[in-house]
Amino acid sequence: MNLNALRDHVFETTVTPYTDRDVMLYALSLGVCDDPLDENELPFVYEKNLRVIPSVTAVLAHPGAWIADKKFEVNFVKLLHGEQRARYTRPLPPSGELRGEYRIRAVVDKGEDKGALVYFDKILSDNGTGDHLCTVSSTLFLRGDGGSGSFGEAPEPLANVPDRAPDFNDELPIDKRAALLYRLNGDRNPIHADPDIARKAGFDVPILHGLCTYGICGYSLLRRAFGYDSARMKSLDLRFSAPVLPGETLQVQGWMNEGGVSFQARVRERDRIVISNGFAAAGI
Repeated sequence: MNLNALRDHVFETTVTPYTDRDVMLYALSLGVCDDPLDENELPFVYEKNLRVIPSVTAVLAHPGAWIADKKFEVNFVKLLHGEQRARYTRPLPPSGELRGEYRIRAVVDKGEDKGALVYFDKILSDNGTGDHLCTVSSTLFLRGDGGSGSFGEAPEPLANVPDRAPDFNDELPIDKRAALLYRLNGDRNPIHADPDIARKAGFDVPILHGLCTYGICGYSLLRRAFGYDSARMKSLDLRFSAPVLPGETLQVQGWMNEGGVSFQARVRERDRIVISNGFAAAGI
């Protein structure tokens, strides 16, 4: 890893339009409104009084696979998406034009044999009004790039969920076509669609996008903890613990507490935790 290249890199600001089609496709790719007569969920997939799933900001105005630029000298094959966070200032309009600004906040060297963490921020604003809408933060775990040094200030570690029984357990079946639908939001990595490439990467079948699991968790919390009110969700943070497969059943377990909801998610069929250290802050 070329630490100086990462520290000195300046991203170009982007301006990206999006439409109601993008918003509806995103919601459908998460499995929203599996019952078309559900009056609570239909507004997220129908243009009449359209409402927006907050986590759509994870896919809009994305700068692409910037970390794969050869100048960074990163071992891209060993890269993992470790954590995802978001801070929502105000709900996203159903359509509009986003200004995206980007920065590498920090690199934390864990040691030559332990890899490194790269903390990356995407700051989204309404390009017309200049109003800040959301800051999306990703933690990239570079397993093959330890020993190169650190810079910047990393965010506070994500907290563990409470040591008690959850307040709710939301079960969400994942469509077998979920990865094929979700990739139409922009991430067309063939590991999520091509069985041969998935096998070469060490998986029996194509895996679900981590950010699709992130969105499903956000959708679950939106309906179970926030009464389908997007404006009440002020953040969405979690850690990716294991891959999810299309066709499995995600169980989102939530703990209501002061300031929001802690959560984790497991795959029912394998009884395995796939999302940990989750938290979504609540606003009025």
